[in-house]
Amino acid sequence: MLHTIGRAPPPNFEEARNKRQKVRAAGLDPNHWYAVEYARAVPPGKVVEVTFWRRSVAVFRGDDGALRAVDNRCAHRQLKLSGGRVHGCNVVCPYHGWEYGGDGKLCKVPHELFGKPLPKIELRHYPVRERYGLVWVFFGDPARADATPMPEIPELDGPKPWAKLLVDFTWKAHHSMIIDNVSDFTHAYLHRKYRPFTDSTLTDLRVEGDRVYVSYDTKVADGPLMKIFVDRKRTNVNAMTLCYQYPYQWSDTDGKIKDWCFCLPIDEQTTRAFFLFYFDGFKIPGLPLRMPRQVMEPVLGIAKQVVFKPLLEEDGVAVEAEQDGYNRHWQAPIAELNPAVHAFQALTIRKWEEYLASSSGRVAEAR
Repeated sequence: MLHTIGRAPPPNFEEARNKRQKVRAAGLDPNHWYAVEYARAVPPGKVVEVTFWRRSVAVFRGDDGALRAVDNRCAHRQLKLSGGRVHGCNVVCPYHGWEYGGDGKLCKVPHELFGKPLPKIELRHYPVRERYGLVWVFFGDPARADATPMPEIPELDGPKPWAKLLVDFTWKAHHSMIIDNVSDFTHAYLHRKYRPFTDSTLTDLRVEGDRVYVSYDTKVADGPLMKIFVDRKRTNVNAMTLCYQYPYQWSDTDGKIKDWCFCLPIDEQTTRAFFLFYFDGFKIPGLPLRMPRQVMEPVLGIAKQVVFKPLLEEDGVAVEAEQDGYNRHWQAPIAELNPAVHAFQALTIRKWEEYLASSSGRVAEAR
């Protein structure tokens, strides 16, 4: 953990004494589906490493096209299986060639067994799915996986899905800092070049179970490029609703411009964030006509490079600087003004406390 020489590092969750210290040490409940990688990044025959809260998992796709996920270690000498290869529908350790199925069971040892039977070894395996162009893994109790809902995005299902774009970043920042960032519209100053939102006023804040709803009166997509594509006659761009739907975040502008943020907590100070944006339609610049769907995807590909990535990179610089500042000044007084941020943090803390109090949480943290 990074900290100034001679200065105590930030406290862990048990040591924390106030809301900010607790939320910056809290994990995310593994009993949810987490986006871990792009589906295209795991073609047949490929194995990749994904990490959830310091837990390394090997995700691979067999020759049958199905995804599988097992603990990322060979039980023999503990080498990472992600350094190996896929053989048929099994993953092979790079050291001695020990081979494991998607159920985690050792199924082949290619060298001499010295008169012994094949060891009865079974690595932990994880439920895994593919949806919306992403690979999802359930890191918690596998018995709960089928009954645990994934994010539902009906606009991307069916015969006429909306145009979408995906972009991701791995930032040296705690996941709660990212949730604070994407739902707190008081930081418009940071984005004064791209102007995704301006002149924001908080109009509603509601906590309903494991969700925090926030509404702003704001000018949406007011930047020089997005402004010419958004159909302002069909879309109310003067308000936005956001929700921290634990552990995900989404926003909605008049039912026509939507996005989700999926955080994958790698460790206490590293998070991979996937952003999924999708749109009902654009207008052709200078004309009162809607852009054909087949044209929107290429346009979004360009917008991803010239607007969305550089815009979100500004957020990345900010949250990484916030993490560095917290490491240095975690004992400083809390100076947060936005009540929505306090609500986000309270939800994260409560859910982590509930997980730790559960039997599965106590066992996991004792490892």
